[in-house]
Amino acid sequence: MIDILSPILNHPLLQNPYMQSLAILLSFYAFSKIVHIILVRYILRLTKKTKTDIDDKIVESTNRPISLILLTIGGYLAFVPFRESFPNISIVEDIFASITIAIITYIVMRVADVLIDAWGRSFAEKAQSALDNELILLFHRFSRVAIVLVGIMFVLPVWGIQIGPLLASLGIAGVAVAFALQNTLGNIFGGVSLIVDKSVKVGDIIELEGDVFGRITDIGLRSTRLITNDGTMVIIPNGKLADTRVLNHSQPDTRERNIVLFGVAYGSDPSHVREVVCKAVSGVKGVLAGPAPEAMMVSMGDSSVNFRVEFWMDDPWSRLSMKFAVTEAIYAALRKEGIEIPFPTRTIYTKDEKKEGRKPQK
Repeated sequence: MIDILSPILNHPLLQNPYMQSLAILLSFYAFSKIVHIILVRYILRLTKKTKTDIDDKIVESTNRPISLILLTIGGYLAFVPFRESFPNISIVEDIFASITIAIITYIVMRVADVLIDAWGRSFAEKAQSALDNELILLFHRFSRVAIVLVGIMFVLPVWGIQIGPLLASLGIAGVAVAFALQNTLGNIFGGVSLIVDKSVKVGDIIELEGDVFGRITDIGLRSTRLITNDGTMVIIPNGKLADTRVLNHSQPDTRERNIVLFGVAYGSDPSHVREVVCKAVSGVKGVLAGPAPEAMMVSMGDSSVNFRVEFWMDDPWSRLSMKFAVTEAIYAALRKEGIEIPFPTRTIYTKDEKKEGRKPQK
């Protein structure tokens, strides 16, 4: 580059080092503007004709940093005329080299952001669902941290710092941190698996072991929050949620079967009981017409003939209130038809020992 600029610098009007420096700065400033115009007016116009918008976003996000790199190179070359008179020129060169690496790091970071966003859209289309913002944000943060670390590793040798021992120390420290944060990392990866697998999502109604029933309000990287019927917020670590059995009442759809048990007195006509109960359950608001409610005799108990009625509903969140409503409807229908609802009874037979000729025992 210096050899190319030598004829210009040897011009009689540019023998003054300050004039040479100014000329170099102005030249690279004009060159950066030309490159910016080419990228915006011509390259960007060509990329808009392609089927994908990835190249458009890459050009839009990198055209100014590329122009800034040219200005940085111009600033570095502007010190060339002062190389002999400026004893600490190496410091200036190191500064401009570090700035150039920083700008290149920023460009790579912007390109990575565009590619991650494009991957997110592609994944969402294949999964036929919207990719959670937490997962995209996670990849953005990880990529930025990794790119910045690589940029720092390129900057440190410029200033004479050896990165070999530093990498060894970071490796040991990383292992120690990984052991210390084992549970936290397990929760984070559990959250990523939940988001990727789409086994649950915000708004789903789930049931966990331990009679935990609620609606998911948030899925974070470390924990999942759900609200129960009584308004209690339950926070579950994602690692535990990923390893436990989850009953999702919202997938594949919200239709759900519910069951109510009841009993009638011995001597009741089972066919008549089934007819009365099914008709009463069908009239309850919220009970689906199809599949239709179905009642069946399941056992003969000590004091009653036991039945169960099955009905379908499309709102799992109100399953408890629906069960109450159906139970009340069954009770009212049985009373209206005169079908006895028994309660536990016990018949006791006594014997008169005198009539049987036995001597009473003392």
